[in-house]
Amino acid sequence: MSSASEAAATPAADPKRWVALAVLLTATLLDLLDATIINVAIPSIQRDIGASNTAVQWITAGYTLSFAVGLITGGRLGDIFGRKKVFLLAMAGFTVASALSGVATAPEVLIGTRILQGLMASLMVPQVLSIMQVTFAPQEMGRAFGMFGAVSGIGAVSGPVLGALLTEWDVFGLSWRPIFLVNIPVGIVGLILGRRYLNESKAPSAPRLDLPGVVLATLGLLMLLYPLTRGQELGWPAWSLVCMPASLLVFAGFVLHQRSRIRRDGFPLVELSLFKVRSFSAGIVVQLIFGTAFGLFSLTGALYMQIGLGWTPVHSALASLMFGVPMSLSAIYSIQKLVPRFGRKVLQTGALLLIAGLAIYGWLAQEHGTGVTTPLLIVPLVVAGVGLGMIMAPLTSAVLSEVPGEHAGSASGLVNTVNQLGLSFGLGLTSVAFFTSVPSHVTGGEPYIGAFTDTLWWVGGGMALAFLLMFALPKSAQPQFTAQEPAKDGAAAPAPETTEAAEAAEAPEGASRVPVTESAPASRATA
Repeated sequence: MSSASEAAATPAADPKRWVALAVLLTATLLDLLDATIINVAIPSIQRDIGASNTAVQWITAGYTLSFAVGLITGGRLGDIFGRKKVFLLAMAGFTVASALSGVATAPEVLIGTRILQGLMASLMVPQVLSIMQVTFAPQEMGRAFGMFGAVSGIGAVSGPVLGALLTEWDVFGLSWRPIFLVNIPVGIVGLILGRRYLNESKAPSAPRLDLPGVVLATLGLLMLLYPLTRGQELGWPAWSLVCMPASLLVFAGFVLHQRSRIRRDGFPLVELSLFKVRSFSAGIVVQLIFGTAFGLFSLTGALYMQIGLGWTPVHSALASLMFGVPMSLSAIYSIQKLVPRFGRKVLQTGALLLIAGLAIYGWLAQEHGTGVTTPLLIVPLVVAGVGLGMIMAPLTSAVLSEVPGEHAGSASGLVNTVNQLGLSFGLGLTSVAFFTSVPSHVTGGEPYIGAFTDTLWWVGGGMALAFLLMFALPKSAQPQFTAQEPAKDGAAAPAPETTEAAEAAEAPEGASRVPVTESAPASRATA
């Protein structure tokens, strides 16, 4: 009798939900492709529109930086104004920004449209997980998250290959432009289906936006990253040397404002109490270092293969699969099998493997110069890829392992934001670590190879520091909190039955205050 009453109380499954999931996964794939597709096309973009080294950095970093900054508020806008509404507006904006990127004729225009793309993605992506959580019943969440994780892995690995193929095929004589234009038909179909099949939902008591906090955070990041990116090219003028330390004062003002916000209404952009948790504080620093090291390696690796070695985009992309495929497989195996048994030792082993792979990579690059062949790179790329996979998926679990359940969503969003900021810092550091060693009149060859080997010292040093900081992480590195779902238009929303449902998602990103049992920004850390 009780089971019958419970069945009656359970709302009927939405027959449109799997089409809705397809729309959400399409949006996820668009974001992942645009975050990873660009690097292999950079040399072609440089030749076509005359982009300088600084412009190259901003074409790549502009997307990740604006994505990181937008994530801070993207989830809350959906909570306040409606997740479907924000999702569709963001997808429309992303499609328009893609079209503008595809027709850009000057570096400055492309930088602006890439920043717009990142902002639109930061509004679109956080809604994906929130809508999924209010659409599917508990018994279906594992399947939905599994599909989410599969698409994330596909996007992470296929982005460089797709970008290389579109660039080298030179479709209609458009060179690199189809890597952006291909988003237009996909975006239009997503908008049509999303309008029809997605259901609207809001948080029952959404917080007000902290606009002063957004302004302070954005200003501080720009004061740090802009001179870091342009300083070397301009000869480090006085304003650049003043802006970077002054950014620390702006960040201090941001912290004070957040404390004031907590006293007033309890809804800050950043939950400062999280930093009282030792493992979270240490883990956030590790996440920042990890993202920075990877951002630096991803761009300079593409420049090394295509400009230093003279490889074609397709050759470079196929070689990068020796890194990307082992990374994806290692990430899945680590989070499912190794972390439950060995905890933080998995991350530390991954850091050591990554350092070893980079060391072999650098030695081969130095020894063989422009004579490096693809078979020579198999061992270092596979070793480094396996090591990276052992870090990136388990790292979020370790960072969140001791976070109180009521702050799980805020902590998860902050981890994803910090990861994106790290990628932006790494791309900004390219001017110091890489381009400092390349004379302005040189267009390829040995100087690029030497600059790349110099860069590997920076990346290896960062990972060595991350290895030491990992001792501050809990030994178990397993999250202890459980998921609590938002309400859908005032009604109770379904929640995942087990943590395995969330573990199946490789990269549930978003800065909303929706708690997630396990989140790993792995897929976005791939280029």
